[in-house]
This record gives sequence, C-alpha cells and structure tokens, in this order.
Amino acid sequence: MQRRIRIGADGKVEGDLDAVAGALLGARRVTALTGAGISVESGIPDFRSPGGLWSVFDPMEYGTLSCFLEDPEKAWTLYRTLGVTLSDKSPNPAHRALANLESAGVLAGIVTQNIDGLHQAAGSRRVFEIHGEAKHLQCLRCRVCQPLLPAHFEPGPVPCCPACGSPLKPNIVLFEEPVRSLREITAFVRESDLMLVAGTSAEVAPAALLPEDVLGRGGSVVEMNLEPTQLTEGGLGRNGFFVQGSLGAALPLLAAAVRARAGVRGLE
Repeated sequence: MQRRIRIGADGKVEGDLDAVAGALLGARRVTALTGAGISVESGIPDFRSPGGLWSVFDPMEYGTLSCFLEDPEKAWTLYRTLGVTLSDKSPNPAHRALANLESAGVLAGIVTQNIDGLHQAAGSRRVFEIHGEAKHLQCLRCRVCQPLLPAHFEPGPVPCCPACGSPLKPNIVLFEEPVRSLREITAFVRESDLMLVAGTSAEVAPAALLPEDVLGRGGSVVEMNLEPTQLTEGGLGRNGFFVQGSLGAALPLLAAAVRARAGVRGLE
C-alpha cells in the first residue's frame, strides 16, 4: 500500500518517516534517480519553470544538435547563459544526505538527469550522468574533452578544438543526441528492488523508464517531491511511499531516520 508523509517548512513530519527508513534498510539494493528539483535549493532553477532557461531560450531552437552544427555562435548564446547559471553553485543538504547514504552502504548509487556535478561535489562516488556534464567542452570530431573555463562564459568567438579547429560544445546531451551510458544504467538499475526518486517528475524517457522497470519487477519506489506527480498517481508499488516537502529538509531527515533505526554513523 502506498503511504504518504508530509514534511513542513518548519521540519515537522506528518506521517511515518521511520517506515520509509525501514524500507530502505530492508531493500536488497537501493538506487536513486534525481532531477532538477534536488538542485533548486542550490540556486539552480528548474529549466522548465518560470525564470528557468527554457523560458528564455526555446529549447527546440537553441538546444538541439542541429543548431550547434548549423550555427555554433547562436548555440553558444545558450551555453554561456547556462555556464553562468551553473557557476559557483554548491551542494545543498539534499545532495549531502544522498552522499552520506551511499557512504554508509544504504544507497548503491545515483542516476541523475542533472548536469551540474553537485552530487560528486557532495561526495557521491557512483553517479551516472544520463544527460552528460557541464564541466567540460567536447570536440565532436576528435572526441576529446577539455575543462570548461570561466573565460568561455564571456562574449567572443566560439571556443574551438586546439587539435582540429572544430567548434567545441559543452559535454552535455543536446536534443537530437542519445543519452549517456544507457546500457550500463539499465544493468545497474536492474539489480535494484527499491528506487528513491527525488526532485523529478520522471516523465521524460528514458529516465522515466527506470522506476517503471523497478516497479515492473515487483519492486517499490520512494518518491520525494514538492508536489505529487504522474508517478505518485500511477502507483509506487506495494511498499511505496510519497514524501512531500523540501528535499533540503526531507532527505536529511530521512538519513537521520535511517541512522536512528540502524545505528549507522555518518548520516547527519
């Protein structure tokens, strides 16, 4: 039976968060799927929300591989704005809580739709970046990567590959490009009987197929979001939970509940 827990802005818990901790500790293998919502409290707006990147740039005009190949200068107006948006951002308590769950052996790893690198900055070690990462530039011809530098955010010529002179693009997945490491991610999730879904509505394929895979094999989902999603309404499995509230408050509280239940250290 699906159960719901609400966590208020003051940190007050309505519902049995200890039962969620018990589900994590009782699972054979726990994996996580994260999205933009986990990084909002680090100051990175959800791209699709008002004020987000897609409210300024039409993604199907600026964010496609075709745009980059046909008009790199136009594409780089988007990339520079993206670079400024992501620069100088730090992990928040939600990122750190997942890193602590991993280090304690409760969480096997994370599949993230985010490109900000904040899971790794928080200390998570096993992170699959299905949409790539924004810390490097890549040459589509040479297939080499080099670090993204602050100077690349400044107006000027499009950065080019030092080896072949081709325009460089951020090491992210554009529309019309395949996602990264899908076969490896699918194999990783296939071993999971519980998926923690945090900060994503899980509506966009192929990431949306991952919790479906867990549920289809008789597993369960713990969803943590500000508001219910299609995933919530579609069912989270026989032992599923929906935890509603700020992830910056909810995930540390869940980690604390795991610590209290199991006596695990290092989950503050």
